[in-house]
Amino acid sequence: MGSMSIWHWVIVLVVVMLIFGTKKIGNIGGDLGKAVKGFKDGVKGEEEKNAAPGSTTQPPQQVADKSTIDVEARDKTRQ
Repeated sequence: MGSMSIWHWVIVLVVVMLIFGTKKIGNIGGDLGKAVKGFKDGVKGEEEKNAAPGSTTQPPQQVADKSTIDVEARDKTRQ
């Protein structure tokens, strides 16, 4: 009596389908899939942001203005 048999689950499934309809349940499943995919993409984006500074996968951006000089700044140490 403590556990539900397969027939109990079938009856619950039929009642849920009668209340919500198959189209709405399908839409809920699709929305849930999109949400999971968005979450995974968000986590992947955070991992790329937190990656080591030397492991860039994108090439540096090109400067449209040719008069701009691209230099690398260094800290000056006193001796």
